[in-house]
Amino acid sequence: MSTPSDHPLGSDDPLSRERSHLTRSRAALRAMREDVENLDISDVTANWVNAEVLHRQIDERIKALADLSHTPLFFGRLDYLHAPGADRAEGAEGERFYIGRRHVHDADGDPMVIDWRAPVSQPFYRASKNDPMDVGLRRRFGYTAGDLTAYEDEHLSDPAEAATTSKLLQQEIERPRVGPMRDIVATIQPEQDEIVRSGLSGSVCVQGGPGTGKTAVGLHRVAYLLYAHRERLARTGTLVIGPNKSFLHYIEQVLPALGELEARQATVDDLVAHVEVRGSDGAAAAVIKGDARMAEVLRRAVRSHVTLPTEPVVVVRGSRRWRLPAYELEEIVRELLDRDIRYGAARDALPQRIAHAVLVQMERSGEAPDDRVQDAVARNTAVKAAVKAVWPPVDPAKLVLRLLSDADFLAAHAEGLLDEAEQKEILWEKPARSVKSAKWSPADAVLVDEATDLVERTHSLGHVVLDEAQDLSPMQYRAVGRRCTTGSATVLGDLAQGTTPWATRSWDEALRHLGKQEAVIEELTAGFRVPTEVITYASRLLPHIAPGLAPVASVRENPGFFEVRASSGDPDVVRAVRELLGHEGSIGLIAADARIPFLAEELVAAGLTYLGPGEETTAETRLTLVPASLAKGLEYDYVVLDEPRAVVDGEPDERTGLRRLYVALTRAVSGLIVTHAAPLPQQLG
Repeated sequence: MSTPSDHPLGSDDPLSRERSHLTRSRAALRAMREDVENLDISDVTANWVNAEVLHRQIDERIKALADLSHTPLFFGRLDYLHAPGADRAEGAEGERFYIGRRHVHDADGDPMVIDWRAPVSQPFYRASKNDPMDVGLRRRFGYTAGDLTAYEDEHLSDPAEAATTSKLLQQEIERPRVGPMRDIVATIQPEQDEIVRSGLSGSVCVQGGPGTGKTAVGLHRVAYLLYAHRERLARTGTLVIGPNKSFLHYIEQVLPALGELEARQATVDDLVAHVEVRGSDGAAAAVIKGDARMAEVLRRAVRSHVTLPTEPVVVVRGSRRWRLPAYELEEIVRELLDRDIRYGAARDALPQRIAHAVLVQMERSGEAPDDRVQDAVARNTAVKAAVKAVWPPVDPAKLVLRLLSDADFLAAHAEGLLDEAEQKEILWEKPARSVKSAKWSPADAVLVDEATDLVERTHSLGHVVLDEAQDLSPMQYRAVGRRCTTGSATVLGDLAQGTTPWATRSWDEALRHLGKQEAVIEELTAGFRVPTEVITYASRLLPHIAPGLAPVASVRENPGFFEVRASSGDPDVVRAVRELLGHEGSIGLIAADARIPFLAEELVAAGLTYLGPGEETTAETRLTLVPASLAKGLEYDYVVLDEPRAVVDGEPDERTGLRRLYVALTRAVSGLIVTHAAPLPQQLG
């Protein structure tokens, strides 16, 4: 490793030259931004609509070219032995590329920084002594407060130089966390890069334990796909789905830091917000409503509105009357039912099918009707009346309302799917009079979304990233799958962290409900964020919560610290927080949800300010008070875990409680203090 102390400063000092390149690159980026800001579009827009669209595109481009002072413009350099793509036999001289978060070029168009997603950048993540990928030198840069302060060289093609662990890479991985999640673009590992750069056409499922970087991999995969397939995804759209608003707030700065502003973020509840959620379900009811069998119950209920005709349709045009017999109309209806297309699409097709049958009669009688006549017949009053009687419109929310309120209606369509006890469990005790007055639960909203899709096809996006997927019910998987039926998906999760009563039992089953059975399942087992002692302690729970799942192996050089403190009272929690505030980095105080109000009072009484999970941490306020139910996906440099027994007891059953505890134990990046007055769960030993 080369550092400032290895090279005396001077004009020939390599570090000075690299700093000079950084200065020139920043100037070039400013020039690129100014060029966009100075664009005059007054003569290139035909109307105000085009002008507005172009102005918006220019504004987004300006934002994408922002030079973030706290974010290094480039973090690495590759010196190729030969020009990429050239015939090596020709002896083409190698080129030098600086690898960064975005492309930067000078006034002549020559690249000064290459986007990390470009093919020429791939060896920065993949090259090794065993496979140098034609790279002679890989250089990593170290930064302090935005200033380039160190570099480290690897001569990959030099057999005399032994392979070593990158100190700068290790320092970057272990750097203290303050504020929202940041990108890992400088530290992506080969196994992570393989997932990040996998193609758009295929779906990927990533099983990863705590600290393996699965969330970061998913976000960087979005950034890569937007780079490699920008035009296609600009048309079809991308979406990142997280478990809650706090989590989305925590990760929201990652993609903008990589220059990507287009990907939307949402929760599953956001996707299915057809009705206002004001109620909740017990665990038993929620499990049944989330079961995939409900999809067939809803399909039957929707199709039950179709009534086979018993009367003919008589169309009067001028002095002529055209009669379509009931049996012929029934054939048309049965054909549409057999095609099993969306209820609304079939209803729209029915009048045209009737009109076509009438036109056939007209042609047989010697007339020569055209398309305009068919459209007129389809709009005929008699045809409209027949369609309304045979294939009436269906309101999805009203349909679900009836299913959950009318025992006979539910029984008729759940026969052979749900037993009597299950039907009774999901029926509302107090049936609502209207959609607006109903106290819909989150599970009910998913049912409404399923019914909506049965009536009208849901719009499909080009790519969807689904994080913390292990907590979704089969019906929620279906809701997400509808958003990417013609696109692909990246599914991220950890089976050991499933904390809902309906938590995923296997990824094969989850992918089937998602409609992505062909997805490749990858497993990340190298832990970059959680200290060895912490993950070893937490892994004691794995045999009880996820038998057979491989434990995470920490690859951190810094062992961090871990301590379990038996206390006689709650002030020990405050004492532990005060100790950790003396260290650099963020602190999370995690506790059972029921204990949060009490601990909040204790912190205020002690004069300690704190924030809620997902809020941006400042230098003055580095402490976050975190309910255990919201801890998933979040990370803090230091964690104080209050009363593990209370975390377990706060869940409906012990297994779910132990999984919640596993999540809470693995949020620490540098150190963990467990405080308890009650006995620890026996599974911890």
